[in-house]
Amino acid sequence: MKIIPLTEDVSLKRSIDQGTEEQRKAVSEIVTTVRQEGDKALQQFTEKFDGVRVSDLLVTNEEITKAYETVSEETIEIIREARDNIRDFHARQVQQSWMTTAANGTILGQKVTPLDAVGVYVPGGRAAYPSTILMNVVPAQVAGVERVVMTSPPQKDGTLNDVVLVTANELGVKEIYKVGGAQAIAALAYGTETITAVDKIVGPGNIFVALAKQQVFGTVAIDMIAGPSEIVVLADASANPEYVAADLLSQAEHDPMASAVLVTTDAHVAEAVAEEVKKQLETLPKREIAQASMDDYGAIYIATSLSEAVDAVNELAPEHLEVVVEDPWAVLPLIRHAGAIFLGEYSSEPVGDYFAGPNHVLPTNGTARFSSPLTVEDFTKKSSIISYSKAAVKQHGEKISAFARLEGLEAHARAIDYRLKEK
Repeated sequence: MKIIPLTEDVSLKRSIDQGTEEQRKAVSEIVTTVRQEGDKALQQFTEKFDGVRVSDLLVTNEEITKAYETVSEETIEIIREARDNIRDFHARQVQQSWMTTAANGTILGQKVTPLDAVGVYVPGGRAAYPSTILMNVVPAQVAGVERVVMTSPPQKDGTLNDVVLVTANELGVKEIYKVGGAQAIAALAYGTETITAVDKIVGPGNIFVALAKQQVFGTVAIDMIAGPSEIVVLADASANPEYVAADLLSQAEHDPMASAVLVTTDAHVAEAVAEEVKKQLETLPKREIAQASMDDYGAIYIATSLSEAVDAVNELAPEHLEVVVEDPWAVLPLIRHAGAIFLGEYSSEPVGDYFAGPNHVLPTNGTARFSSPLTVEDFTKKSSIISYSKAAVKQHGEKISAFARLEGLEAHARAIDYRLKEK
């Protein structure tokens, strides 16, 4: 890893991947074809991109039953406990409708309503991501969404991964479809003969999934366009280099474009972490991926003070931030921009990825400056409630009419004036 003194500009200068012109054109064609041809297009694209012909897109009860035969009871219990932790955390985010009444009879308020239907995209094929299911489905259910649909690309045998099926079933997901890529996003947005359209699409995916989400946005809502994973570790002399190196690599193994950065006030820690990264890389199964990430997007910055280090962290606005200093709770109020904040040397980033309860769907590419993790609120919408009494109109009507005429909207003003004339 590169060890450099901290400068004013600590950003890795990564821009959000907008895809190539060729990729955008390909996605547009896929979306249009699915919109026009429905299930037929889904089957054709699944055969083309996933190498398998799927006659029945909907996962059957028999497939789910068979999946339970291969997944150990220990694994199922871990999934259930993680589910319960995530559900408990998100239950605290539920917002209630409210109303307030004034002396003149005016009633104002806000009505919170869950979305009717949400589509969850789960990457698949050669890998399994049960944590993606948990983190996207649970908050939707806590919000009160009645219909949660899941799509995931099939394996070469035309089935979905057994752990994926078991996790979805443990959450009570009834609609699970064997389709992935941009074609799945199009199906969720516009509907086909088999898949009924949803109101919002959430979940990660490759560049084609991301571009498809961009294209259907407006017809449906989306969660975010997530970039490669990121971690920043803020450390002082008290940090354990072995732990820090392990946590940096935990993100580097995700993707060659993942970012792993250490900001430290101690040069000895910087050197020790760099050596430990080299050592741990030697036995890492995904060494090639992690090495590429470290070479291209990894860095160690040495700050002259904790204050300077904190400023650097806020400039980076990382997806994951670990605060591994002598008194992390004293630093917490100073952190303004981070998706998730892990305090202390035992709060390793994977704790949040899988088990603790907070959502691991987090803002990337510096968007933590203005964005938040996925929450229950993302699966609801709000309606304003306005009930003016006759007395309230008489009290404020002339001011309302005047405001309307200020904007040149005479019909607006007259709508109030007619009521003011009423005897």
